[in-house]
Amino acid sequence: MRYSKLLIPTLKEMPAEAEVISHTLMLRAGMIRKLAAGIYSLLPLGLSVTKKVEDIIREEMNRAGAQEVLLPAVQPAKLWKESGRWEEYGKELLRFKDRHERDFCFGPTHEEVITDLISKEVRSYRQLPLNLYQIQTKFRDEIRPRFGVMRGREFIMKDAYSFDCDEKGAEKSYKKMYDAYCRIFERCGLKFKAVEAETGVIGGSFSHEFMVLADSGEEGIIFCNSCNYAVNIDRAEIRIEEKRDEGKNKEEMKEIKKVSTPGMKTVEEVSKYLKVRPQDLVKTLIFETENGIIAALVRGDHQINETKLKNFLDCTILVLAGDETVREVTGAPSGFAGPIDLNISIFADHGVKGMHNFITGANETDAHNINVNIGRDFEINGYGDIRNVKEDDKCPRCGKDINIRRGVEVGHIFKLGTKYSQMFRATYLDSTGEERFIIMGCYGIGVGRTIAAAIEQNHDENGIIWPMSIAPFQVLILPLNTNDTTVMETSENIYNSLIDNNMDVVIDDRDERPGVKFKDADLIGIPLQIIIGLRNLKEGNIEIKIRRNGEEIGRAHV
Repeated sequence: MRYSKLLIPTLKEMPAEAEVISHTLMLRAGMIRKLAAGIYSLLPLGLSVTKKVEDIIREEMNRAGAQEVLLPAVQPAKLWKESGRWEEYGKELLRFKDRHERDFCFGPTHEEVITDLISKEVRSYRQLPLNLYQIQTKFRDEIRPRFGVMRGREFIMKDAYSFDCDEKGAEKSYKKMYDAYCRIFERCGLKFKAVEAETGVIGGSFSHEFMVLADSGEEGIIFCNSCNYAVNIDRAEIRIEEKRDEGKNKEEMKEIKKVSTPGMKTVEEVSKYLKVRPQDLVKTLIFETENGIIAALVRGDHQINETKLKNFLDCTILVLAGDETVREVTGAPSGFAGPIDLNISIFADHGVKGMHNFITGANETDAHNINVNIGRDFEINGYGDIRNVKEDDKCPRCGKDINIRRGVEVGHIFKLGTKYSQMFRATYLDSTGEERFIIMGCYGIGVGRTIAAAIEQNHDENGIIWPMSIAPFQVLILPLNTNDTTVMETSENIYNSLIDNNMDVVIDDRDERPGVKFKDADLIGIPLQIIIGLRNLKEGNIEIKIRRNGEEIGRAHV
């Protein structure tokens, strides 16, 4: 390709809308342009990288025995109502009516469609196992689309679905996909971790997220270097050996007292004002659930994990109460809630168990209680692991140190079991003629997220540094003097020779200053640069440079 003929509208300035480096660089490198919130046009460079990632995915999915299909993006509401997700999915599901006033949605995922298809086409155990996948545009109406293609509303996704006779077969299918995902992300040049994760609205019994390690990641991941323990923050277990001040544990219960804390609402403000440690406080948080309002307690230096709390309570709705509800329940504004005299169920993290003479809100404006004790002053309805892991926690498996990093989720695989096959009567006849439900799994990869994550891991102050496997071009030829016949003839000869050898190459044939060409070259991040200047040509040489480190790897004689 010739640079002068390509649409590569690079930007010199930092786009004001961009929040993370991948969004910034994709805009500056002319890969994407915004059409609406969370909806982007892919320009030639962006589409080229997208196709490279898709090709890797296809090759590895086919290698794992999956078959490619293409399912409708528009789905009838009937299927989603059968699965119960028409309401459960919430406002993220883009709903609309056709001219006959029939309800439809634009698919955010395809469990319903694929299971309905299989229920009509598979009859015998001889047709199983089966794995079908597609690469297709999805739409999820995110409440806050951000970070460019990393959290867009419209996005390209690879979704696959496995169908097996029994759990043993389903385990094999899951392992095949796990291994295929590892190969995909390795080939894309990514540093990643496969971590145990929550199943969310997809459902099922078990899942793994594939997380690319990046400081800009939206999710926390926890892993141990001494064993294979790796989970996302919502599944991270707390090793139940809370460090406590033994002397304090042996203290007798002191007389409870109410103290003035004018305007002091946060743990930091209260602990500093009362000259105590944050871990001497207990936070009281009020939540609304479908079963009523509850209070959850965590130690002052800990953060509650709402997913863990939701699972502990076995509820489907969990919302942090607003100021009006907090005042109605406690008699005080947010920031002064405490567990004493609450007429609601109270649940506490394990870290609160055994605490003595601690500090809580007094359910009164500008006041806290000191020397509060469980049992004497209030009761706990249940203890659970409902907080986030901290850096000083230990691995729950081996007891060694853990690492907490940020990550970008690029893939997610699920063991679905019979959740959807039961809903849609997807059954088969076994070898004895008995009807059984098909065991399912589902497996997703965000193509745009994979690209954004690759940039988050591979960039410098000058621009993108593409891994060779997914770069829009492998080689960039940079003739520095386009008006010089010798320079251009040499450049064209090299260009044609590389094309003849099946190299993916672009030549910057623009009549621009060398400085402009170098800046654009580094911005768009082509891995290998061949620089052809008149001075070197006079000595019969050209310069070959690696984009990643700027190293000149040699001079070729021409």
